[in-house]
Amino acid sequence: MSFFGRNRAPRGARRSPTPGSGPNYNRQGTLSQPPSPGPGSAVLGNEDGKPLYLCSPFVNAALVKGNFKTIVVLPKYVDIMEWVAVNIYDFFTNLNEFYGVLAECCTPSTCPTMAAGSNLNYLWQQTSGKFVPMTAPQYIDTVMSSIQIMLDDETIFPTNNNHEFQRTFPGVSRHIYRQLLRVFAHIYHAHFHQILHLRAEPHFNSLFAHFLAFGKEFDLLEVKEILGDPSGGPQGVMPGVGLLFERWREMGTLEK
Repeated sequence: MSFFGRNRAPRGARRSPTPGSGPNYNRQGTLSQPPSPGPGSAVLGNEDGKPLYLCSPFVNAALVKGNFKTIVVLPKYVDIMEWVAVNIYDFFTNLNEFYGVLAECCTPSTCPTMAAGSNLNYLWQQTSGKFVPMTAPQYIDTVMSSIQIMLDDETIFPTNNNHEFQRTFPGVSRHIYRQLLRVFAHIYHAHFHQILHLRAEPHFNSLFAHFLAFGKEFDLLEVKEILGDPSGGPQGVMPGVGLLFERWREMGTLEK
């Protein structure tokens, strides 16, 4: 359900930048640096060519068992804008932590495009509306830097009780979500074997499933962003994680 039109709860105490409960995806200090693939290395899969993240047991690896909807519903007496804001902050922070570990493996030579599937390379849209190609590290750095600026902007993500969320906040939240989805999609497509090397697949899968469940609950993700949009041309091809999304719905990890 969209958070447009939902009844707003009165703002309570100053919002903490991170929630006090929920799965802890940060394993900082416990992970060794993953091996860096050589230039032009292919995305690894099984003998049938299926991506590793769709193969058992990796597709089942998670810190949370059951349906993720149970951890995304709006808590009683919590303002919905606060709930969306604090979760977006956490998704950004945790994804940024993961990418920081993988950054040495994601270079212009290993990832010359922002690939997210066998036939999908995301392009960056400039303010002029023109789409331009970028290497994956350049694209991700641009995305994360722009989101960080928005998170630090008190007029967009207020932390002071005297400041209210603007009416544009739902649109901004959807824009951030769409860009974070693309970062997830690239990591699954190009770097999941390095996630496996770190033995971090339960943490990364849980973070992504949580992200998808929250986006669906609060109408932050359009289905066409996950499953593709035939009318969108080359940019409308279904990302590889679309198959993971469908698999998790079949398994009951996500709601159908």
